[in-house]
Amino acid sequence: MKRILTEELIYEILSVVEEIPYGRVASYGQLARLVGRERNARLVGKVLRIADGYGDYPCHRVVNHAGRLAPHFPQQRALLEEEGVAFLPCGHVDMARFRWEC
Repeated sequence: MKRILTEELIYEILSVVEEIPYGRVASYGQLARLVGRERNARLVGKVLRIADGYGDYPCHRVVNHAGRLAPHFPQQRALLEEEGVAFLPCGHVDMARFRWEC
């Protein structure tokens, strides 16, 4: 069976994460589409969980499609707020205003 998560794919995903502009967010699915893995949003999440081992990437700018934050990343909201990203009353990122249009 072919291994899906290769070093090449990890760096490809992280290079796209690196392109997310300051003050913008992207969804896991959006990143998966950009690397040609449309149905692999969870794979993107897996890469982001290990991203620290590959360098310094703005992983805090990645949220789910509805703007929900990563459950095990308590600093994520503060980092996004420092960049001017606004949140809805429900605690989700205002995706209509802050989604990265790429």
